[in-house]
Amino acid sequence: MPPLLAVRNAAKRYGAVQALTDASLEISAGETLALIGANGSGKSTLSKVINGVVAPDGGQLLLDGRMVRFDSPHAAKDAGISTVFQELSLVPQMTVAENIWLTREPLRRNLLIDRRTERQRTEELLSLFGGTLRADLTPDTPVSALLPDERQIVEILKAISVNPRLLILDEATASLDSRQVQRLFELIGQWKARGTAIIFISHRMTEIEQIADRYSVLRNGQTVGEGAMKDAAAGDLVALMAPETSSSAIERHRLSPDDLAARRVVLQIDDLRTSVLRGVSIQVHEGELLGIGGLKGQGQRDLLLAIFGGAPYSGRILLDGKPVHFTHPRQAMNHGVALVPGDRAGEGLLSIRAILENLLVPSWRAYGFPLRMKRARQDASAIATRLDLKMAGLDAPVSSLSGGNAQKVVIGKWLLRNPRILLLDDPTKGVDIATKAEFYRLLTRLCDEGTTVILYSSDDEELIGLSDRLLVMHDGRIGSELAGASLTTANLVAASLGVARMETP
Repeated sequence: MPPLLAVRNAAKRYGAVQALTDASLEISAGETLALIGANGSGKSTLSKVINGVVAPDGGQLLLDGRMVRFDSPHAAKDAGISTVFQELSLVPQMTVAENIWLTREPLRRNLLIDRRTERQRTEELLSLFGGTLRADLTPDTPVSALLPDERQIVEILKAISVNPRLLILDEATASLDSRQVQRLFELIGQWKARGTAIIFISHRMTEIEQIADRYSVLRNGQTVGEGAMKDAAAGDLVALMAPETSSSAIERHRLSPDDLAARRVVLQIDDLRTSVLRGVSIQVHEGELLGIGGLKGQGQRDLLLAIFGGAPYSGRILLDGKPVHFTHPRQAMNHGVALVPGDRAGEGLLSIRAILENLLVPSWRAYGFPLRMKRARQDASAIATRLDLKMAGLDAPVSSLSGGNAQKVVIGKWLLRNPRILLLDDPTKGVDIATKAEFYRLLTRLCDEGTTVILYSSDDEELIGLSDRLLVMHDGRIGSELAGASLTTANLVAASLGVARMETP
């Protein structure tokens, strides 16, 4: 009997990035398969191929032994494949019931929506998590009023409301508390007994070991191992994801622990807490490049935003030994702190404005009133030259630039302010190799000049190659600190999954 779903040799390229090269998996009815891999391994892309979000460039997708090709998530759902996405797909302005049944509303004979039936079915679904949700959560509650864990549960209920044959859970437990996770696992057991197949993606190795029947490991877009979960040790899976022999091709002279100890502490954070962070404490030294690693969504972005005054927090932050509490990014900027966002289109650039205006956005006040445009243009030109910005001219629209050059503008506008502390939120995502190399040289130069850099990156090789120290975040906490001989890819991957550190070579 053929497996319920089989993926054979899937391939997918995004521009210069080969996300999948030779990815394969099989899953049978009534089985839970753990899809495991480090950052950038291709887990999300493979999931999107299966659920019709992404069209593969090559390979085969077989359902019940027959070749299929899904042109949309709707087509995949019609075939019985439902997904709980890592990025929630709920509409905040709509109610819980409206979100769950969106486009599938029960209708009366006159084709009007049957709200009574909709509420009744929603109540039945909510009862599946009874005892783990607040009592006043009803089908009519707006999603905008829900807490993160409640939104995640609504997303799960939306996925199972179609009675899928295959359910993909992509980090579905990330926002849930222990009671909710345990209840989800009980439900998974019930769904499996009915013949539902489940692909389970999680950053928690303990969950994978508890719930999975089999595993499939991706590395660099390729399936490198699969088997029964009962026969696999956590260390063996980590070794598949990141062999001990792997190393970074990025070369940078790193500061030793003794070098760092001799340098002044410019930033100290004590017990920092947000809706995501659970008590983060760190010290960062002058001229240090501190890496922040871990699987996506473990609190890295929240840490950078809190430091920059972009997210409310409790705890203590000290600059040069003096306490500060930024409630707005302008306050952080006035103290020499800068944040380069990873989403350059949505957060970093004014796409319809000129390159000159984008470079000067944070710095206009420095040029007085009326504006000293000659000096402003000279400064912008100097930064453009320093970054080797390929452009038609400063007055050209920033939308005319390539992705790599657009990211240079995002960085350059902050360099104009000569920041003392530079926060980087996955800054090289979607940037070509040559521009990355230029960026690495720039970071080295900035650190040599005394700038303190805190870098979050989803590229493990980048973190290993650039960081003087590397803090690995897991579930909103600092799970591990890597430096010196322990700064290896295997240790980074192990810490990302909450596994004990591997032996250093």
